[in-house]
Amino acid sequence: MSLAFEGVGARRVYSNEWDKFCRQTFLANFGEIPDDVARVDASTIPDHDILVAGFIGSPFSIAGIFAERNLGRATESDDKSQRTLFLDVCRVIHAKRPKAFVFEFAKNLPDVDRGITYKIVLSSLYELDYEVFDQILDGRLYVPQHRERTLIVGFDRKRYGMRVDFTFDLTPPAKTPVARDILESAPDDKYTLSDKKLESLQGRAPKRGTAGDGVGCGIVDLDGCFRTLSARYCKDGSEILIPQPGKNPRKLTPRECARLQGFPDDFVIPVSDTQAYKQFGNSVVPPLMRDVARLAVEKLEELDSKPAR
Repeated sequence: MSLAFEGVGARRVYSNEWDKFCRQTFLANFGEIPDDVARVDASTIPDHDILVAGFIGSPFSIAGIFAERNLGRATESDDKSQRTLFLDVCRVIHAKRPKAFVFEFAKNLPDVDRGITYKIVLSSLYELDYEVFDQILDGRLYVPQHRERTLIVGFDRKRYGMRVDFTFDLTPPAKTPVARDILESAPDDKYTLSDKKLESLQGRAPKRGTAGDGVGCGIVDLDGCFRTLSARYCKDGSEILIPQPGKNPRKLTPRECARLQGFPDDFVIPVSDTQAYKQFGNSVVPPLMRDVARLAVEKLEELDSKPAR
């Protein structure tokens, strides 16, 4: 998210991350250690125009929490065990009233709890008095990977009233990338599957289903695209395997995972392969998010240029 918004001229004034390994990566690339927002008094967070957040998977079902307390009355003394990142983000919005926000969720969020959780998410944002727009976007036109995510963008109705007209009018690059575009020329042999690992995957193929590749799904067409990279890639990498003439297939390297998500090659990877796989598997696609960031920033500039109501 930082890469995306800084790429369109925004300036980061505050960052949040609780995972110690993600903090290492953030420090190596941005020179600061993020806060844990669940432990921060929202009023002390710097004023900001746009609040940005990404939510890993669909980690919460918040209906019960909202039934017990009103959103605007959440306080620092609330039971931390009931906290979710979404509630903390709403707490910050309530305290700081940013002009806009941009959220990224898993594609399946609208289906969680038969749609109840998504309805609560949207209604909570409406209750905070924001005009909300949502759409499922795929990173495929920006990176060689099908990666659909639910995007929610909101604008402050207290500032702009109901006059906001926002569309996800993206402008992806003219050339759609393919799998071979992100491969390293000489990956370490440690990423090649051993005979034992390959036999194990082949043995599991009937249970897991195949894509005609004989290894339980995952051999990539190098002139096509990858399936969605997940944080589980650190387990065995079987869902995405690279063919190698005369050799067993191999896993992606961490640098290839970074490229697959759209990170630049100068992005520092200071953590172990296992942690790197988890981080890139949980990441947004920076080029796609940069396009969304551009749209959000342009809309704010347009709204701010109009006479006040």
